[in-house]
Amino acid sequence: MAALRAVDIVKKLGNQAARLTEGNLRKAFVGGVWRDAHSKKTFLVYNPATWEVIAEVPDMNKDDVLEAISEAHTAQKSWCRITAKERASVLKNCHTRLLDVKDHLAELITLEQGKPLVEAQAEVAYGLSFVEWFAEESSRVYGDIIPAPIKGQRTLVIKQPVGVAALIVPWNFPCAMLLRKASAALAAGCSVVAKPSEETPLSAMVIAEVFAQGGTPPGLFNLVTCSRPQISEVSDAICTSNDISKVSFTGSTAVGRLLMRNCADSIKRLSLELGGNAPLIVFKSADVETAVKGTIAAKFRNTGQTCIAANRILVQDVIFDEYVEQLTKKVKGLKLGKGFDTGVNQGPLITPKAIDKVTQLVSDATSKGAEIITGGNIDDQLGTCFYRPSVITNMDPSMDMTHEEIFGPVAPITKFHDEDEAIALANNTSYGLASYFFTNDLRQSWRVAEQIECGILGINEGAVSAASVPFGGIKQSGLGREGSKYGINEYVDIKYLCIGGL
Repeated sequence: MAALRAVDIVKKLGNQAARLTEGNLRKAFVGGVWRDAHSKKTFLVYNPATWEVIAEVPDMNKDDVLEAISEAHTAQKSWCRITAKERASVLKNCHTRLLDVKDHLAELITLEQGKPLVEAQAEVAYGLSFVEWFAEESSRVYGDIIPAPIKGQRTLVIKQPVGVAALIVPWNFPCAMLLRKASAALAAGCSVVAKPSEETPLSAMVIAEVFAQGGTPPGLFNLVTCSRPQISEVSDAICTSNDISKVSFTGSTAVGRLLMRNCADSIKRLSLELGGNAPLIVFKSADVETAVKGTIAAKFRNTGQTCIAANRILVQDVIFDEYVEQLTKKVKGLKLGKGFDTGVNQGPLITPKAIDKVTQLVSDATSKGAEIITGGNIDDQLGTCFYRPSVITNMDPSMDMTHEEIFGPVAPITKFHDEDEAIALANNTSYGLASYFFTNDLRQSWRVAEQIECGILGINEGAVSAASVPFGGIKQSGLGREGSKYGINEYVDIKYLCIGGL
């Protein structure tokens, strides 16, 4: 059977992405048109399930990025002057058009990212919910009237768009993360220069074209793609440009630190959604079945490749054996395979490098006394990037896995004795993105919730994401919030007006 290519799916999109031909998949989207990279260079995109080439896209450099920034800067000047209602109308039209291609967009995500098709469909639905949400929020960017301290004055606050926003998007949710950022930016009156991950640029290309068909003016939504060797040059152009007012980045803490340093000279607004080391605590009062169900949702979604994945599972000693037995049974029931295959709920990891990292972390843990209950190895029959869903016990803080993001389908479990110990273990990290705990003790739920150091907390729940709630972390997990009514504030400046002589 011939390998499925991106163009095979793109051909199904019809009029919603009419210009996305095989030739245009090798072009960049700048100023409302598909263009070659200045260098004419391209790079290859692979299917992680088969490691076959599925597309060839433009390898852009500094010149391309500066052109995109210039186009965005010009377009934003007009976009910010139209009414919020008009911007909402455009976003609603984009939402409608995205709904028309949602199934094919999900197929493209499975092809380039590897996640099971059912998860890709859920990602598209999640991503589209942000377009709908921020279309409505655009009309709710309210200011304030402040009582004046002096007679004859009136004082008030208005909010205005920051300008051009650079959006740097990760590979694990290439559709949802782009739409979460771009919808908020556009709703606020900003323009966008988006850079998808080099592993997953294809769904972003479809989104760019559908937004153009949906009524965004030329230059408002620009897409720049580049290979890994070009990332430094492209990101430097973004960070040093005086026409970029805002950078929103989702990715590793190490890269987040680098972006902060590079943006310092131009004092840019930053939203950084960075690494996590999420604890998941199961207290003795918890319903074990509910806790296991929540663990599967929090740990094994996207084959463990999420920033809010449960990275350290802490279980009270009284129920430890029961929990491990039930979790192991559920994990053994997960089906590993290629994303388009029937019944698959665990796909490949994104690259062989990702497999190497998980293998190394498991090897380190077992060398220090950890016990593999199930899994713990690569599934060679499926391919290079498939790691079996795993449960590991006898964990302790000396193991690398307790300090580093696993980003794979491995559930490491640590036993604890009392509440104070659990809280201390949970907070023993420089990260603070998501946390989870399970208890049926109401008083304990409040005590623990107020002491856990994180930005997102699931209580008796492992699936916590929605367009209506704020997403972001504390400590070295980042700055700012995405989604919710707070998300649009990341793209506006507050201006204070003092009117005298009244």
